[in-house]
Amino acid sequence: MRKAAQDFDDYFQDFPPEVQARLESMRTTIQAAAPEASEAISYAIPTYKLRGKNLVHFAGYAKHIGFYPGSKALELFAAELGDYKTSKGTVQFPHDRPLPLELVTRMVEWCKRR
Repeated sequence: MRKAAQDFDDYFQDFPPEVQARLESMRTTIQAAAPEASEAISYAIPTYKLRGKNLVHFAGYAKHIGFYPGSKALELFAAELGDYKTSKGTVQFPHDRPLPLELVTRMVEWCKRR
């Protein structure tokens, strides 16, 4: 069982270097799209908070990066997410493919407006 992470850096350190780099790319992309959001650990995963509410979450896994923008965002961006595994409120970005960072940016920007 993983120890509870205190912050993003603490969370990232438990992953192999290549996954750490992908997590850092997600962090940088989300920060750029929502510079006013703050970092937190919520539900034991990296979370960005805005105006006292969770904006988006992301997490590392053995075979993918999970991104959690919420179910409404997934509905709105469904056509662009067709190549990815999704479920209610989450999308999986497999490690064997580049991260769709431009899409992540647009999704975060949309989440900021809700």
